[in-house]
Amino acid sequence: MEEKDVQRLLDMLYSMIDEAKSAAFSSDKCIINRDEALDLLDEIRAKLPLEVKKAQELIRARDEYVAAAKKEVEKMLRQAELDAKTIVSESETMQQARAKSNDIIRRAEERTKELYHVANTYTEDALRRTEEAIQAALDEVKESRIRFRAASAEKMQANQEQLQGKQNGE
Repeated sequence: MEEKDVQRLLDMLYSMIDEAKSAAFSSDKCIINRDEALDLLDEIRAKLPLEVKKAQELIRARDEYVAAAKKEVEKMLRQAELDAKTIVSESETMQQARAKSNDIIRRAEERTKELYHVANTYTEDALRRTEEAIQAALDEVKESRIRFRAASAEKMQANQEQLQGKQNGE
């Protein structure tokens, strides 16, 4: 849900800039409400750590999942060994026990590999999406800063020219 909130805030900021009135005599500069833009950026900044925390929680959950799977495999191995030791020592029965033990081990190893792969894929995807969201937000902030500086410099230049015009006219 946090990701959607960050995306919604970025969309709002983008819309604010996209729909802003053009500055006089300039098609690539615009005038935006600074307080609204800064409020949106503050909200985005506040939510991004939540995205990072969520990714860290996913990694921790994956590690716990893998650890639990390893414990399950170890338990299955111990059980297989116990089963193999308790089976009567007749040749055919021993072969059956070894086959069963090997099958349990093989299935446990396959399951562990599969679980590890699924957890890694999921975590990698979540981290990639988080990284993209953070990068998009950062790019938007940089672009807004550049536009703000340009608009501010243009406004200051216009004010100085206006003051000089008044001084020369007096």
